[in-house]
Amino acid sequence: MIVRNYIRSFVSIFILTLSLNSLADGASPTSQVKSTVNGILDVLSEKSLTTDARREKIHKLLNSRFYFRAMSQRTLARNWKKATTEQQKEFIGLFSDLLRNTYVGRIEAYTDQRIEYLREKIKNAKRSIVYTQIVTSSADIPITYKLAKKGNEWLIYDVIIEKVSLISNYRSSYASIIKREGMDHLLEKMKEKLKTADAS
Repeated sequence: MIVRNYIRSFVSIFILTLSLNSLADGASPTSQVKSTVNGILDVLSEKSLTTDARREKIHKLLNSRFYFRAMSQRTLARNWKKATTEQQKEFIGLFSDLLRNTYVGRIEAYTDQRIEYLREKIKNAKRSIVYTQIVTSSADIPITYKLAKKGNEWLIYDVIIEKVSLISNYRSSYASIIKREGMDHLLEKMKEKLKTADAS
């Protein structure tokens, strides 16, 4: 009887410890992604906002969830270490703007549709994947988020839209430009692209 009570007490303490650890670790990857995506959709639906006000709100939401430095490093791959500190800093700023524009543009096209959060996969203590899809009348659009844990936050370091990775898509084209014309030329081309997007 004493042994049985001891085991029961041990199991209770073990379960309680797991629960406390879970709370300490914060919300799940899915709930954190959902919070950000829903926040963006809410902003997009606010018709009274000016373009600048809408952009400011969306950028704030994305800045809190997107791991732009990690995304920049993965995009440049081996060229990251070859770049100077100033080039790295400038690339992060420009690339962050491009990613925000690309992602929001894709999401904005489906604002009247339903988003389903299908499942999540915890790869290890620092990596996870959240699978979602946008349900339209004609097709289901898969959007997958790859996340890395930083503190209690799950931060997105890649988005795969309709089986196309944003990071991989940019990586191949950027590597080609750097090889032909160098890092500074890539930065200039990125600036030109952003200017064109702002003017449209």
